[in-house]
Amino acid sequence: MLIVVPFDAEAQCAMCRAVLESESSGKAAEGINNGIVYLMAIPYVLVAGLFYFIYRKMRT
Repeated sequence: MLIVVPFDAEAQCAMCRAVLESESSGKAAEGINNGIVYLMAIPYVLVAGLFYFIYRKMRT
């Protein structure tokens, strides 16, 4: 189990983190965060659509 779960995990690569920490306006960080949310939400939307399609087929 210790091999599967790393002790220290970072959210971004070293280059991304350096750029986001050095920028003062925060626009790049906002863009990165929005991208993460979109990438996270798309699989949920696809699975929900699949379940809805199956539900409609089973109902008729």
